[in-house]
Amino acid sequence: MGPRALIDTSAFRSNLQRARKAAPGSRVIAVIKANAYGHGMLRAARLLDQADAFGVARVGEGVELRQSGVSHEILVLEGAFDQEQLIAASTHDLQLVINSPWQLELLNQPGLPRPVVCWLKVDTGMHRLGFAPQAVEAAYRQLQENRVAVRGPVRLMTHLANGDDLQDHTSSRQIAAFMPLVTRFGVEGSIANSAGILGWPSTRSDWNRPGIMLYGASPFIAGDAGEYGLKPVMTLESRLIAINHYHKGARIGYSGTWACPEPMPVGVVAIGYGDGYPRHTPSGTPVLLNDHRVPLIGRVSMDMITIDLRRQRQARIGDRVTLWGRGLPADEIARAAGTIAYELFCGVTSRVDFQEI
Repeated sequence: MGPRALIDTSAFRSNLQRARKAAPGSRVIAVIKANAYGHGMLRAARLLDQADAFGVARVGEGVELRQSGVSHEILVLEGAFDQEQLIAASTHDLQLVINSPWQLELLNQPGLPRPVVCWLKVDTGMHRLGFAPQAVEAAYRQLQENRVAVRGPVRLMTHLANGDDLQDHTSSRQIAAFMPLVTRFGVEGSIANSAGILGWPSTRSDWNRPGIMLYGASPFIAGDAGEYGLKPVMTLESRLIAINHYHKGARIGYSGTWACPEPMPVGVVAIGYGDGYPRHTPSGTPVLLNDHRVPLIGRVSMDMITIDLRRQRQARIGDRVTLWGRGLPADEIARAAGTIAYELFCGVTSRVDFQEI
């Protein structure tokens, strides 16, 4: 009767093919960091095995993939933080993004089992990590000359800051700052994330880095994933565990934030913020009860939510309730809760039962 997350394996593969179709001349780095945005990193690596490479945030994630038998190229987006991680990256053949001068210097330390492939991060406007465009040449030359620690040609990458807003001109300025560097050094480059792949054609270069689109959510501030040919991978669902009848004026849940406007049935669903359903989701947010929309009412508790059953008076104990996924876009629920689908997915907790379908 408890909550479960159904993982649609065919949707995973379909979304990867959508990324390829949008940019058939590019290779794909499937981003599976943060436990594949809450979907299970090892599961994602298995289901997305047609990707050209995998992207993770940290060395430990890459090591886990290698130890599970993944042989793809693996790119560590934050790079190594110390010599121990650098040695681990070298040992397990992980590629490293060089984001800062101190990571350049880290490569000068002796004792690497073998050289590593490096990507140089260019800060074209995100202003988080990376080298300013005017500092790229010196950093690039330093990597090129370090044949003890660096293997093969150095690649360049950058990250879109405002790609989610198709009306914002920041992305165009970032493209104009990045692409001439790729041409100048004659190297492979990567700029397109999910938003770039779907909305900014000129970002589609040698390597693309789809993330959220692989999981079936939209990378844009407006619209839902279905508009872009994406299919939801995760469907979060639970069951109706109680049906109660209350009089007009009865207050529901903690602090009595919602009052019954008339005599009515109220359902209780076995899911709450302890499972990853956002606590601040407001009354009126839809759930699907037997594939029909009904509104959430009252506050989200740790283990339960309450729903208005006036439009589903035939509901029965044990009926299925969908919180997001098939038939109810995660993008819509995220907007109602004042967040983004990324956070919904990453927030699903370990007590939820994951099942592949």
